[in-house]
Amino acid sequence: MTRHASQVTPQTGSSPWPVFLTASIAVLLISIDATVLYAAFPALSLAFSGAQASDLSWVLNAYTVVYAVLLVPAGRFADLYGRKRMFLIGLLIFLVASLGCGLSGQVWMLIVFRALQAVGAAALLPASLAVVLGAFPTERRAVAVSLWGAVSALGAAVGPSLGSWLIDLGGWPWAFYLNLPLGVLSVWGASRLLKSSAPEGIPARLDAVGLLLLMVGVGAIALGLVRSEALGWTSAAVSGSLIAGLLLLLVFVWWARRITAPAIDLTLFDNMTYRFVNLATLTFGMAFSMMFFSYFLFMSAIWHLPLDVAGVAILPGPLLVIPTSVVSGRLASRLGHRPLLVTGSLVFAAGALWTLLVPGLTPSYLTHWLPALLLTGLGTGMVLPSLSAAAVSRLNPARFGVGSAVNQAVRQIGTVLGVAVTVALLGGAAAQLADFRTVFGWEVALCVVTAALCLSVDTRPQRLKADA
Repeated sequence: MTRHASQVTPQTGSSPWPVFLTASIAVLLISIDATVLYAAFPALSLAFSGAQASDLSWVLNAYTVVYAVLLVPAGRFADLYGRKRMFLIGLLIFLVASLGCGLSGQVWMLIVFRALQAVGAAALLPASLAVVLGAFPTERRAVAVSLWGAVSALGAAVGPSLGSWLIDLGGWPWAFYLNLPLGVLSVWGASRLLKSSAPEGIPARLDAVGLLLLMVGVGAIALGLVRSEALGWTSAAVSGSLIAGLLLLLVFVWWARRITAPAIDLTLFDNMTYRFVNLATLTFGMAFSMMFFSYFLFMSAIWHLPLDVAGVAILPGPLLVIPTSVVSGRLASRLGHRPLLVTGSLVFAAGALWTLLVPGLTPSYLTHWLPALLLTGLGTGMVLPSLSAAAVSRLNPARFGVGSAVNQAVRQIGTVLGVAVTVALLGGAAAQLADFRTVFGWEVALCVVTAALCLSVDTRPQRLKADA
């Protein structure tokens, strides 16, 4: 391959970066939307003063459950029916639902449109990564996917900060209206730049039984996790939902081994790297969501900072994600992802350990909190994009959609579990400093486990394997 050829997309013969930009705009919106309601909840409580707190919690939980349920089926649909088609369908659904959320006059309407947002986001996300992977030649995919993952991590990290600022200016509907202008730009770019194509060799038949087992099983687990916040882990409803979900997933495994074209080809997990990357995605997803949620709660409950001030105070960490990911992607293309995943997990653990040992009741941002933000920002920039990239680095192009969707669904389950554990440990506004230190200790442990799991990840270039 000539130098010129390595700089162009395999599909179009032109630069792949406009395609990357189009896909990244959509992913940025999804990621912001997943966390922006941390900042919007106080405003929603005032706007819907007659609603129960449990009803308002479903504005977030409806999105979480539906998103987790539909990610894997959506990845399968992207592989079967074309990435451009799923990308545009998902983006349009997401934008219509965002407008509906902002215009909602009652809580039940807001919950319905939030669920519809999740449908669009689930259709869009795996198609977006598949589009990026298809646009770049093999030797440049590590950098591209690291940047794609960095955009996702950055969106999730700045969501509450951006949301608090917009809500302060224009009210809670702007937590949703912010999606519209950039979303329209992404629709325009996708219509012009993306090519209609479907990978060859994919079975035409759809495994409806398998998809149903997956959707109900994952949905039951996600529902059990989010209901644990209100009902407790020992309640019959929560334990029954979790057990039923696990049993349905076991039935899916039995089913998938008996048919020729299952919803998820379980041979994906024959690869040791793919297995361990997904386990690491689960543990780091828990640690990341616990960190994020607990930071905001700490600053409001212990240091008594206003929400908009807390949002700005947390920004230094997220701002490190993009530059760190750029460097990490280049290093991964040369060395593989294992050094970055292990080192990044331990750096993140060091940041969590700092918050465990140093901050006290008296606010001292520069000396007691900023070092932890810098460490967790560096760790996130090294780990989160690298997990997404390592998960698909050895997959056949025909499996990009479903392979990435499984990985993202695992991350979403980790996020749900992390938030549920955080809420259970902190117990709301009455949380004390010791409670937060327990959460920070969980984060340290989860990141050490992530580092240990990533020791089995091997995505080194072939030349390095030959030299080893």
